[in-house]
Amino acid sequence: MKNIVSIVFLLITVTTFSQILEPVKWSTSIEKVSENEYNLIAKASIQDGWHLYSQNVPEGGPVATQLSFEGNNKYLKKGNTKEEEGVTVDDSTFNMKVKYFESETKFIQRIKLKDKLPFTINSEVHYMVCDNSKCIMPEPAILTFDLK
Repeated sequence: MKNIVSIVFLLITVTTFSQILEPVKWSTSIEKVSENEYNLIAKASIQDGWHLYSQNVPEGGPVATQLSFEGNNKYLKKGNTKEEEGVTVDDSTFNMKVKYFESETKFIQRIKLKDKLPFTINSEVHYMVCDNSKCIMPEPAILTFDLK
């Protein structure tokens, strides 16, 4: 009986501490810029106490946020994905200046249509987030942009 109680207690403890952390929630939107140009907007909502790193970080620093867009013959990317201003700090963990985002931020990719609507563009986001005690690299986020 004592062993059964110990096993149940152990299972409850392991289940409690093995929760999957998801400090960033991603959403998408589309903004029409002109007759044949659109902005694909990926919004990151970041939990309090966490920060998401920029797409542009020095070598040897944290893992940069990277958005990759599925290629097809229906659109062309115009330039690089833009990001908001964020916060630049001297990061003692990486011993360098790094840029990151708190609370929320948007990444914007301009595209030019080569085909008629509707169609869908898929994107994958690789990223790293940290709080005061740890850094994690969640599974890549899969984003969908439905152009109508």
